[in-house]
Amino acid sequence: MSVMCAALLSVSLFSIAARAETSAQAKVKEAPSRFAKLDGMRVRYRDSGKGGSDALVFVHGWTCNLNFWRMQFPAFDAKTRVIALDLPGHGESDKPQITYTMELFARAVDAVLRDAGVKRAVLVGHSMGVPVVRQFYRKYPEKTLALVNVDGALRPFVPGAEWEKFVAPMRGPNYKEVAGKMIEGMMPPQHPAALKDEVKTAMLATPQHVAVSAFAAMGDDAIWTDDQIKVPALAVLARNPFWPADNEARFRQVAPDLDYRMWDGVSHFLMMDKPQEFNETLVAFLTSKRLLLPQK
Repeated sequence: MSVMCAALLSVSLFSIAARAETSAQAKVKEAPSRFAKLDGMRVRYRDSGKGGSDALVFVHGWTCNLNFWRMQFPAFDAKTRVIALDLPGHGESDKPQITYTMELFARAVDAVLRDAGVKRAVLVGHSMGVPVVRQFYRKYPEKTLALVNVDGALRPFVPGAEWEKFVAPMRGPNYKEVAGKMIEGMMPPQHPAALKDEVKTAMLATPQHVAVSAFAAMGDDAIWTDDQIKVPALAVLARNPFWPADNEARFRQVAPDLDYRMWDGVSHFLMMDKPQEFNETLVAFLTSKRLLLPQK
């Protein structure tokens, strides 16, 4: 199970910095929830900060929700317009019995941007959010200013034909036990207990039908094609043994204008483990590309 987890979510099995912030430490001013509509579903999002029709858009990972970005909101609300959403089936968005795909999720991001009046975006995806924002870019290149990869893959770890053997254990009555072990594998024993419990509780709250469908969708070979990313890109990854030795070169083949970072001492949830460092890295990237932030 730990191999499956790592293969899907690029999990770091190394220790986390002891100074990671917990939800009790992170004081976030709540923005009111708003809802966009997509195919009759309500898609919840948060719209905050300041700015016009361009925005910084945060897209969470598998079975997560927009609150996984809460440590980024205070840092960027004062600098630019910030959008974060609950993908369909997640968080406070509707959860119908449908097939959940990266295509659907990309359309949900677009529905939110249209509802919010956002014309162009820098899209930040975590884990499964990476193929989501990449699919958004394929569909709406004119709306995409840049892409940010937070510990997500650009290529599959196993061929799509082999993916079902990883999905199958999640389909049965022991889903929460199977998923719980997988989630625990994303965070090493040294991970702060409060943050670990919060992450696991939130992820297990996502209904099984959503989790299994979205998990299965990540085995679709069509979402892993090597078409070029022609906008600026930032990749911030957690070092783990499942990244191939030539990973940076592989990333650069797909995204030539790439700022590539590999961090030690963080888990898969590196934006929560080291929020200040992550926020500073993102600010530096946006500044270097003259995107969103006021220029000196």
